[in-house]
Amino acid sequence: MTSRYQPPPIIKAAQRLLVDIEQFVRGFDRYHKYQIGSDLRRAASTVVQLASRAWRDQAHRRRWVGQLVWAVDELKQHMQTAKLIKAFRSFRHFEHLARQAEELGAQVGGWNRQPSPQAQNAGGCRAAPQRGQKLSTHTASAGANR
Repeated sequence: MTSRYQPPPIIKAAQRLLVDIEQFVRGFDRYHKYQIGSDLRRAASTVVQLASRAWRDQAHRRRWVGQLVWAVDELKQHMQTAKLIKAFRSFRHFEHLARQAEELGAQVGGWNRQPSPQAQNAGGCRAAPQRGQKLSTHTASAGANR
């Protein structure tokens, strides 16, 4: 459980991925560093920004998480492109980033599937279950035909 001022694990995962991308892009060749490396850094930075907004702006979380899902997909596409053009110094670097992006994507997917706070029956286990009023019972029905 995260406190109000401690960021959730999804933000830490996004920041860790951003830092690792920055370090790996430094090892790119000059041409790749300023082309695909720039795209990778920008996409990773966008993911961190959107995750932070989704955490802080709970009233509009649905919208921010929706954009975050697309941003993570875009980041993965840039990573695939960098792998295809052999921008990474080794496959191990790509594999390391791909695993982090996969973990981040799973967390974003889980966040995306959480019910909205305005939805009916929201509130999880703390809220009292909302049931319809019972209008008749089995014993009442049995006595109605007498």
